[in-house]
Amino acid sequence: MDTLSYKTVSANKNTVVKEWLVVDADGQALGRLAAEVAVLLRGKHKPSFTPHVDCGDNVIVINAGKVDLSGNKWDDKTYIRHTGYPGGQRSLTAAEMYKKDPARLIEKAVKGMLPKNKLGAELFRNLKVYADANHGQEAQKPRTIKLNYGK
Repeated sequence: MDTLSYKTVSANKNTVVKEWLVVDADGQALGRLAAEVAVLLRGKHKPSFTPHVDCGDNVIVINAGKVDLSGNKWDDKTYIRHTGYPGGQRSLTAAEMYKKDPARLIEKAVKGMLPKNKLGAELFRNLKVYADANHGQEAQKPRTIKLNYGK
């Protein structure tokens, strides 16, 4: 009887192939966009995915200022932080944060979908978010990704 032998191939830092990808946030729902970007950053779309290695791509999100939130989320969704001092809890609504910096909405949504450890911090550094269509990564020759949903 002939036995089959399989070998599990595990990616490492030297064997990972990373790309630069551009995602357009124009008219996209914030959560759906963030979920897709988190998958691209993590590398779960690749057959060589390895959980403990940064095997994801570098992602550039453009037009963050045109992202969409459904329902009453612009007024009801709150972002809470703490200064570290007693009584230092501060909160912003999604509309207030959007007015300050639209890119931070996408950054916070994506960061919440990444692992909460050193790998997650390393993956988050591979994300670049821009409020408009101009980005400074033309030298990396990024490839445009079309998401399957949106308006």
